[in-house]
Amino acid sequence: MFFSVARLRLALSSFLLLAAPLVRARDNSLFTSSVTYCAPPESLLIEQFDIAYFAKNQSIVFNVSAASVVPNTNVNANLFLNVYGIRPINVTLDICSLFDGALCPLPLYNFTGSDSLSLPKDFDVASQLPNIAYYIPDLEAYAQLTLTDVKTGQVRACVQFTLSNGWSTHQLGAEWAAGSIALLALTAALVQSIFGFGSPLLPVRLIDVVSLFQTIALSGLLALNFPSLYRSFALNFSWALGLFESSSTSSIQTSINRMRSATGGHLSDESGDGAISFVNRKLSPYNSASYVAPQSLVQTASSLARVNLAEFVSSNASLPASLPRTQVLVGSDVATVTEQSSNVLEAGFPIYTNSVGIATANAFMTVFFVALILTAIVLGTLALIYGVLVALERSEFGRRHPGIAQFRTNYPSFAKAWAIRGAQMLSLPILVFTFYQWTLKDSWLSDLLSVILLIALMAIILPAAFFAIRSSVPRSRWTDMKPPAAVAPFTEPYRESRTYYVIPLLLVMVIKAMVTAFAHVHGMVQAVFFVVLEALLLGCIIVLKPYPTRRADVLAGYLCITRLVCSGLMIAFAENLAVQPIPRVAIGAVTAVIFSIACIVLFFNLLVNLGLWRLVKYVVCCGHRGRRPGDTELASTPSDSSIAEKGEGHRYDGEQEKKDTATYFHHSRPGNPSPPSTAISIEPMSATSSTTLGETLPRRWSFQYSRPPSAATDSPHSPPYTTYHNSTASSPVSAQRHSRHISSSLPTPLEEYPTPEARAL
Repeated sequence: MFFSVARLRLALSSFLLLAAPLVRARDNSLFTSSVTYCAPPESLLIEQFDIAYFAKNQSIVFNVSAASVVPNTNVNANLFLNVYGIRPINVTLDICSLFDGALCPLPLYNFTGSDSLSLPKDFDVASQLPNIAYYIPDLEAYAQLTLTDVKTGQVRACVQFTLSNGWSTHQLGAEWAAGSIALLALTAALVQSIFGFGSPLLPVRLIDVVSLFQTIALSGLLALNFPSLYRSFALNFSWALGLFESSSTSSIQTSINRMRSATGGHLSDESGDGAISFVNRKLSPYNSASYVAPQSLVQTASSLARVNLAEFVSSNASLPASLPRTQVLVGSDVATVTEQSSNVLEAGFPIYTNSVGIATANAFMTVFFVALILTAIVLGTLALIYGVLVALERSEFGRRHPGIAQFRTNYPSFAKAWAIRGAQMLSLPILVFTFYQWTLKDSWLSDLLSVILLIALMAIILPAAFFAIRSSVPRSRWTDMKPPAAVAPFTEPYRESRTYYVIPLLLVMVIKAMVTAFAHVHGMVQAVFFVVLEALLLGCIIVLKPYPTRRADVLAGYLCITRLVCSGLMIAFAENLAVQPIPRVAIGAVTAVIFSIACIVLFFNLLVNLGLWRLVKYVVCCGHRGRRPGDTELASTPSDSSIAEKGEGHRYDGEQEKKDTATYFHHSRPGNPSPPSTAISIEPMSATSSTTLGETLPRRWSFQYSRPPSAATDSPHSPPYTTYHNSTASSPVSAQRHSRHISSSLPTPLEEYPTPEARAL
């Protein structure tokens, strides 16, 4: 055993040492992520300004593209840095000392230049910047560069740019991980519905997983001043609402723009690639307003020739009349945004949708097309399954397995059930973006399509919910009517007498969608409504206990408490509360962690329902140690839930699960004998009587057939009964003890197998 552990440690250490070279070292640095104007430029129009600070050698690397339109202008540069309210840098640079004085006065050209500068030794930036600034994801920091005229002190240009350290909670790997969990739940639920493998709760867990992801994404749509950390975290789940990352030049966005412009659309089509440039300066991470450059200045700058400063300095030659197009290292053109301009992004829908490359006015049509695509996939999959069933039924394999023909007969119920599940998963995004589309008053065709889509959704959800809950409503005329198999998505998660719990669930979903859409400018109202709704829903779970098992009630209560706590924490993000940046980031991090833990809990619950827990026990027990009946099976027999969905039996019953669980974990024990009566007549035994005292009884857990009452009752047509005796002793009492007809004068034997099958023997 010792040598095995030693080999394992050696192998693990070798793997870590071999993998060490694959780890890429990363220098601590800060660089610009977006650039905007913070004052109206008068003589200098900056098109590109990228700057990076490296802590290792305290150097600055910059790349600039600008145009000077006023002659004889000498400027000084002031650099101001703010990191979570901390101001470590505020320095003024003499532009004339750079590039051997090539920038004094500013030439009347479009020029580009890049260089690296080492900061003076007495200028210790490393001691001023906290070390956490290089590691905290979605850093909230901005720098401001102001160019002032040396002679008059007038501001010639003011540029404000946000800083990043390269870390973010919005990761492609996180998106794929969440999507993989949803695909795993979908595949497992579909296989369980068809073949009956796994837990009958797998289709229910599919809805739970998708609902949790949609809840996280929905929180990002609230009109709250979220810290950048949480906003980026919520973007990992935007696909759950039908918002897949796109760009303004994609074919689907271009088609939507053309459709809107042809049907009365008047809102901006820009999706704001790098939406942080257009964020309202009152929101994180900005603190001041920006201004638009005068249009005359933009036109003048565009007509100027271009010059590359690096070439100018190296050759020390005269400025050429024209040069090739500017080449830059990183970044993009400087955005021009003001509080009065139409392209400013407010909290909620605008920032969230533009962060994934979708214009605010295009959000509903994007969800509409995604819903159409998913509908086509569902219908195509159901048609493919039906075609396979027909082909198998007509084959030799189908003739040997009559269950295939039975499944094809009940296939309509199966297809309707999965159509309802698809509608359940699409309900929240359709409701939210349909209601929000009505507030935009943009394209009449978009409004018309939103109404049609809402009616189609109601035609699927409402009748199914009615047929599911009508038999569970107390004192209704439909109490004795069983719900059809097609509405299994509304009936299988709950107890038969608590199916009406669907009503508060649907009401909460609709109210959330309405509050999110119609109160899209009142973040505090949205957060408070969410808290109240989750509190009421938690009360319903505690009072009604709608789920068939206690474990299911606990899981539903945990998810509801998670939503309740996170909704309460989001109240701190309301703009009117003006919470400081560092506390807001801390609260956002806690909220993201709570939601992440809920995702992990659901993932492990999904694995348990897939039967992997029994696989772990099988592996740990080496396949034989402590093995009980059923431990070696990785999947249960076809469940009542899957059979009910196909129309072949009753739906999943919680009481039956409790019985099955008790049978699974406990062997049947003999029942206790009835206590003797207090009035017992004791008679002396005759000399001819015999006793069973000292006789070896049959083994306790062996199956034995009872002997016929007497030899006289045997007939040639009676089946042969065999009784195994462990003793040769015989007596009237012994003979009658194994008989079906026990004399009333004898004590009642112990019932070895108190089951219906045993009693029937």
